[in-house]
Amino acid sequence: MKQDAETAARLAVYRDLLLRWNARINLISGETAAEVDQRHIADCAQLQPILPEEGPIADIGSGAGLPGLVLAAMEPQREFHLVESDKRKAAFLVEASAQLKLPRVRVHACRIENAKLPLLSAVTARALAPLTSLLPYAERFLAPAGVAIFPKGRGAEKELTEATLHWHFTLERFPSRTNAEATILRLGHIQRVKS
Repeated sequence: MKQDAETAARLAVYRDLLLRWNARINLISGETAAEVDQRHIADCAQLQPILPEEGPIADIGSGAGLPGLVLAAMEPQREFHLVESDKRKAAFLVEASAQLKLPRVRVHACRIENAKLPLLSAVTARALAPLTSLLPYAERFLAPAGVAIFPKGRGAEKELTEATLHWHFTLERFPSRTNAEATILRLGHIQRVKS
């Protein structure tokens, strides 16, 4: 994915901060730290073209800011809300957004269910929970035309099957460009099945 020089510079600062902080608070696994550019940054950056064109975005269970901070670095004028209950990880998110000069990033150091967020155009989450756990948050926070964007691995089909027992949604799938076994799900019109 082609990036302008400013975006590339922001992502380089992010990578360096991530690796420095990772030595202290384990933001990403040690096994993947050596391949941080491909395994984490490029993996998250590929979500940017499928985001809605405008409106605020929240990354729930943001952790190391993957994908929230990566996407914010690519769209610095956009409002991003990073929700992370682990105080140390939230401190990293605050520091990283300041270092990256991203004034429209808001860090919510709380549990997802306690977050006070505006109506969102998109919700993202990466490696956080199965769809059945993520969809209630998406339903709660998304504006009517909003979408949930969830990268998923090999278990995507099983998660979708389980989710359709309790949820209605529209579904688009995008192949991952960084992992042949992964897919990116973009869900819209999320509603709980009426019993």
